[in-house]
Amino acid sequence: MRYNQLGNTGLFVSEICLGTMTFGAAGSGTTWGAIADVDQAAADTIVERSLAAGVNFFDTADVYSFGESEKILGQALVNLDVPRKDVVIATKVYGQMGDKPNDRGASRGHIMDSVEDSLERLQMDHIDLYQIHASDAVTPIEETMRALDDLVSSGMVRYIGVSNWMAYRIAKAQGVSERKDFARFETLQAYYSIAGRDLEREIVPMLNDEKMGLMVWSPLAGGLLSGKYGPGAPGNGEGRRANFDFPPVDRDRAWECVAVMRTVAEKHGVSVAEVALAFVLAKPFVTSVIIGAKRLEQLDANLEAVKVKLDAGDMEKLDAVSALPPEYPGWMVTRQNAGRRPGDFEAKN
Repeated sequence: MRYNQLGNTGLFVSEICLGTMTFGAAGSGTTWGAIADVDQAAADTIVERSLAAGVNFFDTADVYSFGESEKILGQALVNLDVPRKDVVIATKVYGQMGDKPNDRGASRGHIMDSVEDSLERLQMDHIDLYQIHASDAVTPIEETMRALDDLVSSGMVRYIGVSNWMAYRIAKAQGVSERKDFARFETLQAYYSIAGRDLEREIVPMLNDEKMGLMVWSPLAGGLLSGKYGPGAPGNGEGRRANFDFPPVDRDRAWECVAVMRTVAEKHGVSVAEVALAFVLAKPFVTSVIIGAKRLEQLDANLEAVKVKLDAGDMEKLDAVSALPPEYPGWMVTRQNAGRRPGDFEAKN
């Protein structure tokens, strides 16, 4: 297990982060009921196995099974007698947690109410990484950043992050933080996979410029890249995708990627899923990849991905089949910057 710097902080986190969206009760008739199926005993085993593999980073959210995920994760760490200093706990705020108008969003009120609830469920006195789960079209960014800064100043939260925001909005928030001397966003949690590399257009350059870390969710595109689906799939395609078809993926494009991944997997004697994870882990802008599991065999298979070392030839094939089509203004920027980089100049006598 490798450990990477979290954004521009001195904190180090494992390259694999255990996501706990599966922690909770199944069959509730909600979105979470289609995803969650891990009770306390199973969660204890999954967390224990993750810790043994070197994982020190755990991600949850208040909205996952309406608080049950946070409760189960916190209790698992208590049951396993894990020292608080040995783990980095990330959770999120934004989602609908009640039936009142102010029970969601990134307002100061909802943030302040929610952080105390999350701490109680987690049985902790601080959250290492507190993330705004979605882009709030109503609340001014200044209000959100001020509330988060107050939480950092109070010690309830140590670092802050954001999830599912557009590049311009993150850059604006960082500008507000710099101007007001507020705590800054250190991370972005975003969807990224070999079949969905859209964030490379605008978001990745922004992350590099702002020295922010990237936490990747759904690196297997909701299981679509697991090898269970598409042409040549050995099974019947059962799994989460059969019940919860998310995130949206261009299937034709995905199957082209899977076909190449199968050849790379055969070369290394590993699974298609391990290749998909290894591809994401190999990207220099990725800090940590979030994996979830309902069963130990799923967890063990995903953890094996850190051992897969893709060579330059593998990456060239995988990059080529999954390359993004040119899009404006990117192709114009590339054209107009030809010859502008120092390495483009030839020494003249």
